[in-house]
Amino acid sequence: MAAFLSFCWPGLGQLYGGRRRVAALLALPVMALAAFFLIQALNGVAVLGSRMFVPAFAISILALAILVGFWRIVAIIDAFRAVGTSADRRRPAVRVLLAALLLLVVGTHGLLAYDSWAFLDASSRIFVGGQPAPTLAPGQTANPAATDNGAGANYGGGSAIIPPTTSSRVTILLTGIDAYRTRTEALNDTLLVVSFDPVKKTAAILSVPRDTSEFPLYFGGVYHGKINSLMTWVYLKFVASPDNPINTLTKELGFLLGIPINYYAAVDMANFRTMIDLVGGVDVNNPKWINDPLYDWLDGSPPGLQLSPGPHHLDGRLALAYVRSRFGLGDNDYTRAARQQEVIVALAKKMASPAGIAQLPALLNAAAGAIKTNIPSDRVPDMVQLAGDFDPANITQIVLGPPYNYHPDSSTTGGVWTSRLYMDKIAALSVKLFGTDSRYYTHPAAGAPVDTPPPSASPVGPTPR
Repeated sequence: MAAFLSFCWPGLGQLYGGRRRVAALLALPVMALAAFFLIQALNGVAVLGSRMFVPAFAISILALAILVGFWRIVAIIDAFRAVGTSADRRRPAVRVLLAALLLLVVGTHGLLAYDSWAFLDASSRIFVGGQPAPTLAPGQTANPAATDNGAGANYGGGSAIIPPTTSSRVTILLTGIDAYRTRTEALNDTLLVVSFDPVKKTAAILSVPRDTSEFPLYFGGVYHGKINSLMTWVYLKFVASPDNPINTLTKELGFLLGIPINYYAAVDMANFRTMIDLVGGVDVNNPKWINDPLYDWLDGSPPGLQLSPGPHHLDGRLALAYVRSRFGLGDNDYTRAARQQEVIVALAKKMASPAGIAQLPALLNAAAGAIKTNIPSDRVPDMVQLAGDFDPANITQIVLGPPYNYHPDSSTTGGVWTSRLYMDKIAALSVKLFGTDSRYYTHPAAGAPVDTPPPSASPVGPTPR
């Protein structure tokens, strides 16, 4: 009984045996730790959990898991030896129970230490800000392989592009990179810009169509290709950007939308599928029939996707199809963007569920392979708290399809489906959403139409495909 009480809380077994001073010595340090974590949890469990991505915090938890585990073992053994007779302690059943208690302590604290290490490892692979951008050796050429989307040339070199203050607007680019193993190029087929105003407690989510083309570049010229190919063409050195691929895309979207983007978070879609499978799938409510006879599963399966309207539970393979398909009747890049937003929210909920927590180490490993961001890891708790403070009613969600863009006649684009932004309407929307934070607020002429390159800028980029 004494050993079991000290298993429940160090010192209780000693108190049961009448050893009050020893009980206080064993109990007070653990009580101080519990009070510390209780105070930390006042901001929300999600905020406390996000602190695990801060390396110093994760290392501290790892060390505490080991030390507190050792402290509990000492308390259990001391309580066991101090109460009862020698004959009682030699009974086989009693020794088996003692061994079971000790194994439970070792197991639970070992699991906590392992999870802490998983967070530490994932953090080092996810948060790539501040790493120098690799350079090519003399005579070396860029590798055009689509699978080269790790923390290489695409993601090196970046702390925040424009570091925000604690009270200023925070804007993040969320981009999904479609670089499945059978592809020959990496494409940014998901482009979401999320902007938070911590003072007004408002937020905006803007989905930029991946087929957007013929847009002005922030470093001069006009890009003729689709915006989802910009990173690849910068990586291959066919576009002479002053920045690395991901920073080029981030700055370009901020330039077009008129709002400086502080951070990026890039997600590889193949690993995104793995994350969904690890949490047991996601639940969505499909708004209408999807009948896409051209959908390519990218795994050798016959083409075609059909999904009825209504609630569905999607595994990773089907969820990936749900966010990739866009050629069904009545479907396009705009309807797909809305589905992408839905699946991201559904995945976030499942990651916080018991199914997600049970798969934590594997989920973190998949996330480390899927996500790259230049958000400083020590800012993550503040941003999680910021997101949690927002009322969903104050979040504006917009897909920049019509009336903000138009589809030029395919006879003028070589038969390729593309879209072009109405820059004057984008400028007006930017001022409406972001007020004085928008560059269009003080430079309204920047929203002039861009159908042809201005005389001072030379056209760059590939022909749209």
